[in-house]
Amino acid sequence: MDDVLGGPPHTTNDATRLALSRTILAHDRTLMAWIRTSTSMISFGFTIYKFFQFVQNDRSAQHAETLLEPRGVALVMILIGVGGLVLATIDYRHQMNVLRRDYEAYGALPGSIVLAVATMVAGLGVLGFVLVLLRQ
Repeated sequence: MDDVLGGPPHTTNDATRLALSRTILAHDRTLMAWIRTSTSMISFGFTIYKFFQFVQNDRSAQHAETLLEPRGVALVMILIGVGGLVLATIDYRHQMNVLRRDYEAYGALPGSIVLAVATMVAGLGVLGFVLVLLRQ
């Protein structure tokens, strides 16, 4: 018997495979959102540092005492961006391992480049942190 849409009926196996694919894609989208947010935090922190470094080099600028110098703010923002991305990547890997374990009967899960992108962005964030820390 055909289903409501006029095609052949779907088996439970097909429905589960499609649900598994949607779940994997949802995890990928979530990690990509973390990558986007972390990239914003890292670049904003580095931009704050470079902007105030430029302003400080201007001899006419007044140097005011503040609770946290722009360099400190930049380091904190970069650290939050990298830390958030690392935690999100760890959670992503954990969730994918759970899916692999629970649905191993469906074969190998498809790979994704999102982990490679997260690793590269985290590496750039660490490089930015080191550069600001060493005042380059």
